[in-house]
Amino acid sequence: MNMSMKILLPFIGMVMAIMAQTGSVVVNKAAMSTGTNAYIIVVYANAVASLILLPSALIFHRSERPRLTFSILCRIFLLGLFCCSAQIFGNIGIEYSSPTLSTAMLNLIPAFTFILAIIFRMETVNWTSSSSQAKVFGTVMSIGGAFVVTFYKGLPIIRLSSSLPNSLYQIFSSSRSNWILGGLFLAVQAFSISLWYILQATVVKKYPAILLSVFFQCLFATIQSAIFALIAVRDASAWEIRLDVGLIAVLYTGIVATVLYFSVIVWCVEKVGAFYCSMFKPLGIIFGVIMGAIFLGDSVYLGSLVGAAIIVTGFYAMMWGKATEEKLIEIESLHQNKLPLLQNGIQDKRSRSIGA
Repeated sequence: MNMSMKILLPFIGMVMAIMAQTGSVVVNKAAMSTGTNAYIIVVYANAVASLILLPSALIFHRSERPRLTFSILCRIFLLGLFCCSAQIFGNIGIEYSSPTLSTAMLNLIPAFTFILAIIFRMETVNWTSSSSQAKVFGTVMSIGGAFVVTFYKGLPIIRLSSSLPNSLYQIFSSSRSNWILGGLFLAVQAFSISLWYILQATVVKKYPAILLSVFFQCLFATIQSAIFALIAVRDASAWEIRLDVGLIAVLYTGIVATVLYFSVIVWCVEKVGAFYCSMFKPLGIIFGVIMGAIFLGDSVYLGSLVGAAIIVTGFYAMMWGKATEEKLIEIESLHQNKLPLLQNGIQDKRSRSIGA
């Protein structure tokens, strides 16, 4: 593979992954607006993902399969809990707001992850270091932007005609809407995903069979979300998925936004690194605005754009701080590796001079 393809394929992969994730937000919003329950989508989507991942994981890891201890299984159970919590809070947040707000709030994940990493002593802050200052500044900016996008809706500045029939457009426009409540649910979703990242970082070191780990996470998420749904959803008919946008949402979320999305992300991280992949996250805001306006007839509000701009500024400040920190660590590591070689060289010269 030539150099241009090595650069182009991860770029295309990340753009497709962000589009897939944003598409899931739009499809789920459409499904919930037409009556499909937010909890039920999560249950069935995880069930579909589990059925697809099981044979794939067994085939991929058939040669070497790490030992699955009870301790690791408990951690994977918690990962499943964080995963299904994020999905449920995300769906409820989308139901109350819009894809634009949802994709903007997802950019809070690095800020929440940084705060949690400090709390769990996985990360330290050196106030004299420019990289730490950038990460703290980015965290404050991201959270400040989240407050703006949640509590300041502002005037509608972009209105596009929906491509849907009038009957469906009326359903979407009449669905329940509470911008602030939706923003709070979406913030909890971002926090849950951050918890997932922190725990996943420890699990992958002890259990590197990634596909098997994700299968168990989806399996546990199916069971956990089913329990939550049984408690929250009293209407038995809500469990019936009709042959409409509700079925599309379940299949899309389970296959495209879970299995394929995860596979592409893992491949891209392996090829070009996590930092490069994270740079594409703000694209979701652009895709969310376009898809929401075209397919759902959503208006784009001033508060959304201002808040999203602040969040993205904070996001890239954090990414710069992280990149600078990793570069300094790499330089320090190279320096430490060269030091023993220099010392050995000096000792050899001394030995020769003494022998002479």
